[in-house]
This record gives sequence, structure tokens and C-alpha cells, in this order.
Amino acid sequence: MLVVMNSNATEEQIANVVKSIESKGFEARISRGEIKIVISAIGSKLTDKRDFELLSGVTEVIQLTTSYKLTTRAFKSDDTIVEVNGVKFGGKYAGMIAGPCAVETYEQVDETAKKLSEIGVKILRGGAFKPRTSPYAFQGIGEEGLKILRSVADKYGMAIATEIIDVSQIDMFMKYVDIFQVGARNMQNFNLLKELGTVHKPIILKRGLSSTYEEWLMSAEYIMAGGNGQIILCERGIRTFETYTRNTLDLAAIPVVKKLSHLPVIVDPSHGTGLRDKVEPMSRAAVAGGCDGLIIEVHYNPDCALCDGAQSLYPEQYKQLYDEIKQIAPIVGKEIL
Repeated sequence: MLVVMNSNATEEQIANVVKSIESKGFEARISRGEIKIVISAIGSKLTDKRDFELLSGVTEVIQLTTSYKLTTRAFKSDDTIVEVNGVKFGGKYAGMIAGPCAVETYEQVDETAKKLSEIGVKILRGGAFKPRTSPYAFQGIGEEGLKILRSVADKYGMAIATEIIDVSQIDMFMKYVDIFQVGARNMQNFNLLKELGTVHKPIILKRGLSSTYEEWLMSAEYIMAGGNGQIILCERGIRTFETYTRNTLDLAAIPVVKKLSHLPVIVDPSHGTGLRDKVEPMSRAAVAGGCDGLIIEVHYNPDCALCDGAQSLYPEQYKQLYDEIKQIAPIVGKEIL
């Protein structure tokens, strides 16, 4: 349930509504937009909305039919903008994240980051912990990988985005990482999502392999309910009957989810296609579709990569794509930072 305050509501009236909501057994969350203030009553209890409609300063009370509340446009009509290292995601901005699939060596990360930094990329991605379908596949080099990422990123003035796979890693990640990434396989790891709600750092939440839009937003709800609203949703392709590409990149997710939610939506065309020559056209299509950013795998020598080399761009390919995207973005009212 959402309680919408009128534009002239006083702080005393807002506090009174919060007190009333809490007295009914709900948790109250306040969203202050440019035009209106909305107070969300979070909980599963049944109550008569007329109890709140008559309170001083209240314009209307909206009974939500969706299971997600904090991530919905009804709770926050303005776009959420997440900013990291001067890069913005959401609203009129689209941010760029790039780097190797996995951290292999210091030299590999350094060489790739150097080239990306020269292009203008300010956020470096790279997996130190790699959840893989096969137990025999390369699993990453762990904390040593985080140390390499941090060292290289600091050298080139970049921020770090990397995947966390377990609650026990949070304290470790806090020492090195700027953006926590939740992978597709962990989208419904609810214990992890709850704990990330208490982390005061941005979270990239990737869509699950076979998840609906509602399930995806419900996972984001777990994080927001814990108090962390710095969430970036990431469409990375879903599992369908098609086997030519690694996944089926669902670009319809961009306009649909942006209509349902105020959270920024970025796209991962690398995992979405699994093929280097498909990454570039799908990146252009995603930007034309209004996405709030791209996360793309780039390796200085992808032919020798230990992980996902076939879907990683060469730095020169990424440079050309980056230039093209900067031309496409303004056409749809976006600015690349």
C-alpha cells in the first residue's frame, strides 16, 4: 500500500502518517520525489485504506496489486540514478562497464585495463570468483583476483565491478570492490540478497536464466527492503529452445522493466549472445532501445582467455563500438558518461 502526500504536507503530517502505518504493524518507507512524497506500507497484513485516507496531508492511498512495492514506479516515479566513479546509470545517462570475463594474471588485467582506460572506460569488470556449470571449469583465483583488480583499477583511476557468490564473501568484498554483482544463478539466493540490502554499495542484479520480469523485480525488492536502493538491473539473456546463441537476449526487457520500475536497466550482450560477432550489433540495439548502460567483456588477447574468450571483444573492436554507441545514444535522449 502506498500513501501519497499532497505537495504542501508538513513534516509533522508526514511523521503522523508514518506513526499510523507503524501502529498497524507495517514498516514505513518514505520516497521523496521532485513532485510528491510517497510513503510505502510494507507488510502482508490486511487493513482498511480508509484509515489512512482521512489523515491530514494525504492525497490518496493506493492499494498495490503487485508483490513488489519499493521497486515499482508507483513508489518512486522519478528514475533512480546510480553513480559510481563519475559514471551514471539511469535517467538520461547510460554507463559503460568493460573488462575480461575472469581475472587470470596481473599482466592480463593491467594490459586490458590500460587499453580500456585510454578509450574512456571508468569501471572495470572482471571475475575473481566464477560460478560455473561444470565443476571442472576454471573457477577464478579468488581473493588474489580481487587484489589484482583493485591494484590495476587504482593505477588507472577506475572503479571495480565483480561478482559475489556467497554471503561469507561480503566482508572481503567491502575491502576491494566498488560494485557488487549478483550473477544469474544467484538472482534468487535470498539470503545473499537480504545481506546485500545492508551493504552501502551499488548492486548489479542480473536476471536469472529462466526468470520472469516479476521474479527479477521481486529479487531487487529483497535488496531494497534491506535499505539499499542502489540497484542496477542487468538483462543478460534467458534460456530458450534456441541453441545457436548462448542465451536469448531479451531486449524487450528494457522498455517493459523501465515502465514497471524506477531502477536503471543495463544489458550484457556478451553473455546474452556468447558470440563475439553478435556482441556489437546487440549492443547497438540495446542502446537504441533505451538501456541505461552496457557491461561488455573485453580481453587484450581473447584467443588465449581461460574463460569465455569467444564472446570477448578485442580492445580495438570495443573502441569502434564505443564510438558508435556515443553517436547512437543522443538519438534516444541518452548521454554516455
